[in-house]
Amino acid sequence: MNSDPPASTAAAAAAAGAALRPRRYLDPKVDLAFKRVFGDHANLLKSFLNALLPLPDDGQIESLEYLTPEQVPEVPGFLKYSIVDVKCVDQKGRIFIVEMQMMWAATFEQRMVFGASQAYIKQLREGQSYSELRPVYALAIVNSSFLPAGPAGGEAGGETEGGTAKGNGAGQSDYYHHYKIVNVERPQQTLKGLEFVIIELPKFRPESRSEKRLQNLWLRFLRETGQEPMQVIDAALMQDQDIAEALNLVEQSAFTEAELNGYHTALDRARMAVDLMAEAKAKGKTEGKIEGALAEKRAIAAALLADGLSIERVSALTGLTARDLKAL
Repeated sequence: MNSDPPASTAAAAAAAGAALRPRRYLDPKVDLAFKRVFGDHANLLKSFLNALLPLPDDGQIESLEYLTPEQVPEVPGFLKYSIVDVKCVDQKGRIFIVEMQMMWAATFEQRMVFGASQAYIKQLREGQSYSELRPVYALAIVNSSFLPAGPAGGEAGGETEGGTAKGNGAGQSDYYHHYKIVNVERPQQTLKGLEFVIIELPKFRPESRSEKRLQNLWLRFLRETGQEPMQVIDAALMQDQDIAEALNLVEQSAFTEAELNGYHTALDRARMAVDLMAEAKAKGKTEGKIEGALAEKRAIAAALLADGLSIERVSALTGLTARDLKAL
């Protein structure tokens, strides 16, 4: 009589055992690791988007195809392009753009709207009908808080300029912000085409059970992974096949020495950007608007460099010279 456990049981036991061993992980919020997981593996991106976006049950993503993340307008001499971490299209023709932002900048909302609008209008080619336009979903995960907690700040349903912020369920409003283009006087009336979700990751608490299980696990993956030199991963994360795969992808041993050097450089720049932003706010209060605005612009530039943008691109976006940027 064969007393060996079933294969599925053995696999689960092996995963649980692996989760109990301390390992070195990179922080998946950093550009290199984030793109390794979500920019190279469509199955993981599909699971991530289905978990985090407010898609209807009959509108779940079934398949994805990656698109170039650089969106350059077809207008000669027009420098206002946008760079997103991941851009893709699904089986219905819907476009999804995803950004992982290490810190909040004053212009981030405008940049997010600009990028989604570009993705929307660039769908049409000459001779095509507006009816062929497909929705664009923009998802941003921000590793800093920018709205006050509670009804006065991030409460779903609060009015915003030009529309209404709509949440994705009770209990999520502190960290999860879902925006549509709506009629302010009749919020039930919406204009289809663009939807935005911004998640303030520091406000997420894993003990909250109001969101879907997989959403909880993916946000835990982003929030908890890589926060210690050696880390024991919760077995609950390892039990999901997709998240277990994502964890393997951000394990330090999966990266080359050159990639790890780039990773640590990005971490240093992100820390510098935080310091510069704090300095910018202080200068804005004590030295006047012009000096404060320049300091904030430098902080934004440092954040863009930390996100992996080239000096040339950051110069075009901020107006700072290459010499200024190299000094950051």
